Amino acid sequence: MLAKTAYLTHTMTLSASKNLGLVVNAALALAFLGLGLLQLVILPLALLPADPAWGWLLLLLVLLTNTAWALIHEAIHGVLLPHKAANRAAGRVLSVLFGAAFDLLRWGHLLHHALSRTRRERSEVYVAGVDKRLSFTLNYYFRLTGGLYWYEVLGGLIFLLPRPVIRWAARRLGSEHNVVEALSEKLLEPATLRAVRLDGWLVIALYSTAFILYAEHAWMLLAALLARAFLISVVDNAFHYGTPLEDIRYARNLALPAWASALLLHFNLHGAHHQRPGLAWWQLAAHHAQSQAGFQGNWTAALLAQFRGPIPEHQLISGAGGRPCR
Repeated sequence: MLAKTAYLTHTMTLSASKNLGLVVNAALALAFLGLGLLQLVILPLALLPADPAWGWLLLLLVLLTNTAWALIHEAIHGVLLPHKAANRAAGRVLSVLFGAAFDLLRWGHLLHHALSRTRRERSEVYVAGVDKRLSFTLNYYFRLTGGLYWYEVLGGLIFLLPRPVIRWAARRLGSEHNVVEALSEKLLEPATLRAVRLDGWLVIALYSTAFILYAEHAWMLLAALLARAFLISVVDNAFHYGTPLEDIRYARNLALPAWASALLLHFNLHGAHHQRPGLAWWQLAAHHAQSQAGFQGNWTAALLAQFRGPIPEHQLISGAGGRPCR
C-alpha cells in the first residue's frame, strides 16, 4: 500500500512538473514572439522616431540571443509544445524571427547529434599535411566569431534557388569533412523544401521591412545582428572543443550560477543533453544531478579556450588533446 501510494505521488509530481513546464514553454514562446516583433517592427516604427535612446532596448534583446536559440532547440527536439503541429509551428515562427529556416536549423542540429566528433562534425580539428593550415585557421576564426550564424542565414537563402543549382552547390561545398551534402539531401525532400523556401522568403520580407523601417537607425539593427551572430557562433562548439574524437554522445557540462543556467534554459548542461536528447530543458537539471556527471569546465573559460585555435587531429588521437577549459 505504501509503495503504491509512493508510486502515485511520484507519478502525480511528474505530471504536475510536465504541465508546468509546458505552460512555461508556451509563455516563453509568446514572450519571444513579442520580443522579435519589438525588435523588428515596434521599435523602429513607434519608439525610435520618438527618441533614439530606445535603441538601447536592442542590447537587452542581444543578451537574450542564446535563450532564443535554446527555445528553437526545444522545438527541434519536439519538446517545446505538446502537439507536433503546434511545436513545429512555434519552431518555424521563432526561427524566422531568428533569421533562418527552421528545417535547416533542425536537420543541421540533428546531424550534429548523429555525427558529432566524427570527421564530418568537428569544426576545430584539422589533419596536418592534408588540410591547408592557413585557410583552415581563417575559416575557423570566421566561424567562431559569427560565421556559423551567417552560414545558417545564407544556407536558407540558397534553397530558394532551383534544385539543380542547389545540388551543384552542395557538391561543390560538400566534403568528407562537413555535413553539407547530407543536409542538402534532407532539405531537398519535396515537403521540406517547400517549408524551407517559405521560411526563407519570410525571413527576406521580415528583415527587408525591418531595415526599411529603421531607416537612418539601420546601423542599430545591423549591430544587433552582428552581436547575435557572435553569441550564437561562439557558444556553438564550446561544449566539444578539444574533446575526444568519434564519441558522438560526449559533450561537456559547463558550470554556471543557477540563475544563469536557468536563463539559458540549462543549455550549459550540454553533456546531459547529448546523453538524453529527448529531455526537455526543465528536466535537464534534475537528470544532471541524478547522473552525478558533474561539470567538465566553466562556461566563460570554455568560450575563451576556443580562441587558442584549431587542433591537429593527431594531437587528439594520441590523447594529448582534451584541452582544459577550467
